[in-house]
Amino acid sequence: MGIRREAFASFAVILLSLVLLLAYVPSPASAATLKCRDRPAGRERTSLNVGWRFQRSETSPDGLSYDQLKAYILPSANDFIKDPAQHHQRPSSPPPPVDRAQAGYDDSQWEQLDLPHDWAVKGPFYTGADPVIDGSMGRLPIQGVGWYRRTFALGPADEGKAVYLDVDGAMSYAMVWVNGNLVGGWPYGYASFRLDLTPYVNKGGEENQLAIRLDNAVDSSRFYPGAGIYRNVWLTKVSPVHIGRSGTWVRSRDISTTSATLDITVQLENTAKSGGKAVDVSVVTDVHVMDAASGKAGDKVATFPNATASLDAGGKQSVNGSVSLQNPRLWGPRPEQEPNMYVAVSHVYVGGKEVDTYETPFGVRTVEYSGETGLSVNGQHVFLKGICQHHDLGALGAAFSVPAAERQLQVMQDMGVNSLRTSHNPPAPELLQLADRMGILVLDEIFDTWRTAKVTNDFHRIFDDWHEADTRAFVRRDRNHPSVFLWSFGNEVAEQSQGDAGAATARALHAIVRDEDPTRQTCVGMDQARPGSAFTQAVDTIGLNYQGEGRGDGPPAFPSFHAASPGKMIFSTESSSAVSSRGTFLFPVTPANSSIVRDGNGADDATMTVSSYDLYAVSWGASPEKVFFAQDTYPWVAGEYVWTGWDYVGEPTPYADRARSSYFGIVDLAGFPKERYYLYQSRWRPDVRNAHILPHWDWPGRVGQVTPVHVFSSADEAELFVNGESQGRVRRAARTYRFRWDQVVYQPGEVRVETYKDGAAWASATVRTTGKAKGLRLSTYKGRAGIRAGGDDLAFVSLDIVDERGDVVPLAGDDITFSVDGPGEIVATDNGDPRDYVAFPSKERKAFNGHALAIVRARAGATEPITVKASADGLEAGEVTLKIE
Repeated sequence: MGIRREAFASFAVILLSLVLLLAYVPSPASAATLKCRDRPAGRERTSLNVGWRFQRSETSPDGLSYDQLKAYILPSANDFIKDPAQHHQRPSSPPPPVDRAQAGYDDSQWEQLDLPHDWAVKGPFYTGADPVIDGSMGRLPIQGVGWYRRTFALGPADEGKAVYLDVDGAMSYAMVWVNGNLVGGWPYGYASFRLDLTPYVNKGGEENQLAIRLDNAVDSSRFYPGAGIYRNVWLTKVSPVHIGRSGTWVRSRDISTTSATLDITVQLENTAKSGGKAVDVSVVTDVHVMDAASGKAGDKVATFPNATASLDAGGKQSVNGSVSLQNPRLWGPRPEQEPNMYVAVSHVYVGGKEVDTYETPFGVRTVEYSGETGLSVNGQHVFLKGICQHHDLGALGAAFSVPAAERQLQVMQDMGVNSLRTSHNPPAPELLQLADRMGILVLDEIFDTWRTAKVTNDFHRIFDDWHEADTRAFVRRDRNHPSVFLWSFGNEVAEQSQGDAGAATARALHAIVRDEDPTRQTCVGMDQARPGSAFTQAVDTIGLNYQGEGRGDGPPAFPSFHAASPGKMIFSTESSSAVSSRGTFLFPVTPANSSIVRDGNGADDATMTVSSYDLYAVSWGASPEKVFFAQDTYPWVAGEYVWTGWDYVGEPTPYADRARSSYFGIVDLAGFPKERYYLYQSRWRPDVRNAHILPHWDWPGRVGQVTPVHVFSSADEAELFVNGESQGRVRRAARTYRFRWDQVVYQPGEVRVETYKDGAAWASATVRTTGKAKGLRLSTYKGRAGIRAGGDDLAFVSLDIVDERGDVVPLAGDDITFSVDGPGEIVATDNGDPRDYVAFPSKERKAFNGHALAIVRARAGATEPITVKASADGLEAGEVTLKIE
């Protein structure tokens, strides 16, 4: 297919002999043919995830600290500090030698593991009254120093190449040694960073010893941060002349149905030692449609004009270009639009030889932000149906997993979510790739803290040294993702209330973001800033945490902010903060549409449970329905980001001193939807024929007592029947969001609802009193029957405790034992109960309100099926078989 490597080289030689002293500039056609090669010219990126040795110590085992080695770490930030005068100079004297970084150090007794890795998630939980790590951080052992070691080799083919270590995320204060030499590091645990290993590596097949040290302090976060190298690590080998990391940026403008103009900037680097000759470089970038199924480049649809540069040894230079794209396929959020993607393939040539190839996925779309109409994408209004999401993946902790993240996004998208806020830190790169592919808008956020501390050891300690580098690196990494439509550079920062000084910090951060990307607007999650203040003027949009709909019983603040900043898009960066325990219902039920949770009012302090009638929120929050009412009252509100989509480890409000994980989620920690999932689905997906009844109908102690029945549905009328007797047909009033029958008297039997929309039958549902628990039923997420071998895939196996009719027994809490037959392993189990202190890797788990979860992985090289089993005393065992894909 196309011109072979040898033919291309011969062609270049002939051309050079005919055109003396002129640099060769390849034609667009020749650049396109090179894309057919299996491996990008001059560039190799390989995973370093496998084969690490690891040791953790609660106290420093090596006498080192960040402050001690800070002068050697700070130069790692220089590429992201704009003013050269502010660049850091590495000390001329070598740092002290470190035994654990040396090739000869004996790590044979250390734990063997693969990345991504979260050392804290395996527990055990701290359960005492005065834990080392408190409930806000999940009561898991995040603290201490962790050392990771592994070797890698570079062959003869790597001679003369630049060699880089790319770390997508390491928590925290990462320091890196190669062959005993301190290379550098990066302290912010959520940052992705690159270090140049070239001066320190051995080539020619000799092994290189890589050592990474992390240091996590207590009181370093308000929520569970995880611990360890919890994202992917890569080794990148390139020609000395190459495109830098995050080195291309593709923008689109003048977009219509028939054409769009693409602009590209390519950052070239020449890592040859200074003093060498300058080289003439040419760059050709082809634009391909990205194949949706494979994620790879498909048909070529455009080519940027050749760009040339003369690059000094040790120098960097950007080249730019523009091209017209005909009949562009636009990227837009689902379900109204399609997430079409392109990929720009840049080819770098020196002396007629292709020395580097770099691929940049991107999308073509327009985004408009209006104070009167909210958000528009490609000229179409998009109401933000968003959720906030912490970066942990429940029982997997912070260790990133594409299947786990994809499952979370799919569950949210099925509910109607079209946007995600990365609360409160940069996400894994793969999360944005998923959002691009799935058509989910992303509010990309970087900081929870600036100069003023929230807890003793958070980011404020390094803000002055690192905020510019962190912010520029963050924007450059993520700005090609079409899913990213808005930057957030802070959340609930104390600087909101610090007058001119706080506003000055906001302006400085805003300027950095817009310097790196003038095409998108900015926000900060504001819970204290006042309308028209200097702080609110420092951001492009008004993102409000709880103020908008009104905190607790308070009035909404949307009108005052809109009046003070009428031209700015206004929305809720955090809304609601409703709390509930999945499947738990407490009485009496408030007659209000929103009520502040407390013992005896939606909460039971003795059992640490919160009612799933979902009318209860924390003192600063509101029920979903109060939020909906405010949005419908003020139609210029652009939407919301609910706190939160899923429960997460840490912040177990209202039981911060006793539980392990949050109550805020619309979905529990194990992935089982709570009742309000169907309330949001009714609101956000009104086309879905849904009718959801609450509560369950197993109340042996409530016979003859009032037991309110509520129904979530997008219908406009509903009739409820209890044991066949009508409880009345109800038309839902304007700006009400559920059907309520608050005087129903409990009798065992059956509750049925029939709903209607525009006078026609819409959806029906039934709940009934269950019988005695009989057996265990296992199923896989979305009925998936297979799993890929090799460890990077996961199967999520749900367990239901059922009666003889197959109905889930809603109060069942039996002790379950999970096991597997075949080449697989149970990675973790969970039940969604915030009070459960059984360690996540345990194969024994008490069901919570009828459900539990097992997460299963296939071993490397597996070919035979895996059977997942569950057993419990007195119940019929359950099993499900997974085929190896």
